[in-house]
Amino acid sequence: MNRTAAVPGVADGNGAEARAGSRRSERSPGAGAQGQAGATGATRRAPAVRRRTGLAYDPICLRHDPGRTHPERSARLTATMERLAREPWFAELVPVAAAPCPAERLEAVHAPDYIARAEEVCRSGGPYLDVPDVGVSRESFDVARIAAGAGLALADRVMAGEIDNGFSLARPPGHHAERSLALGFCVFNNAAILARYLQRRHGLEKVLILDWDVHHGNGTQHAFEEDPTVLYASLHQYPFYPGTGAASEEGIGRGTGATVNCPMPAGARDALYEEAFRARILPAIDRFKPDAVLLSAGFDAHAEDPLAAVELSTGCYRWMSERVLEAADRHAGGRVVSLLEGGYSLDALPECVAAHIECLAGADRDARAAGTLEAGDGLTKGNEEE
Repeated sequence: MNRTAAVPGVADGNGAEARAGSRRSERSPGAGAQGQAGATGATRRAPAVRRRTGLAYDPICLRHDPGRTHPERSARLTATMERLAREPWFAELVPVAAAPCPAERLEAVHAPDYIARAEEVCRSGGPYLDVPDVGVSRESFDVARIAAGAGLALADRVMAGEIDNGFSLARPPGHHAERSLALGFCVFNNAAILARYLQRRHGLEKVLILDWDVHHGNGTQHAFEEDPTVLYASLHQYPFYPGTGAASEEGIGRGTGATVNCPMPAGARDALYEEAFRARILPAIDRFKPDAVLLSAGFDAHAEDPLAAVELSTGCYRWMSERVLEAADRHAGGRVVSLLEGGYSLDALPECVAAHIECLAGADRDARAAGTLEAGDGLTKGNEEE
């Protein structure tokens, strides 16, 4: 498989997992230890939760079936929930029920004929929507509406002051979905729908969408590239699927400057992400001063992920999460809603999500003794040859 151009993983089947195993053996012992220490709850006491963090999870999301060998499988969610349940702070998360996203909210981002086509293809048992990598089943339309609605439910609770932030553990992901086209495992663009919802339902003026999925969020960028009220910032492997996301793509017309792309080469490690955060992402956020922060939280840039070639540690996701929370505290009253995008290693994804939610809840302070990063410290996993 050509890792710089092909659809992310559909053609691989079980071969993708074999590659993941070989890549795990190439990682440095230090990096692996850091990742484990950053997210494993069994070796440390959990401090008191300092933020009210909502968790939107509905087992209906397990019913979306894109195909037997498809990497975007329901086990991503079950493995993650099993991992989260082992954390002492898990019981303190606030469960948030998701309702199906209303048609008017879908139509704020997607064309009505696309929505109708998606429903027809799914309910008729079609094998895929628009392109072969977006495999669907009869229940996929209903599940995709729940995935989109989960973010809205979290936003309502945040805006009501009932929670400080939240995480949506839902599928299918969304950031590749275009206005009239399904792409890259995605049916509806959950983050874009949520950004418009916050503006139109809750009256927020400026919304940040930070996307750290290893694949560029073409659909999200295109939804807002002419809109100066939504800042889209992305760190992603480039050149790679879907082919968009060059540094020169900065928006169009009135939206020029409201798109910030940080393309990363294959083999990029923590230090390059830290550099991009400090030099480009954080200054852009401080200039924009968002009223709310949305995260397209893909965890497929992890070193163990089988679908890409970036080599992040679990600790890097913790570090980025903390920087985002600090920025949200400065500008957005701490309002953060994080939506799961990619992440296809059943070992790495649960660890990364646990580390991320631990940061959202403010329950991570004792993790410092286990070898994770102090706020503001440099990252230990550089980009040098080993």
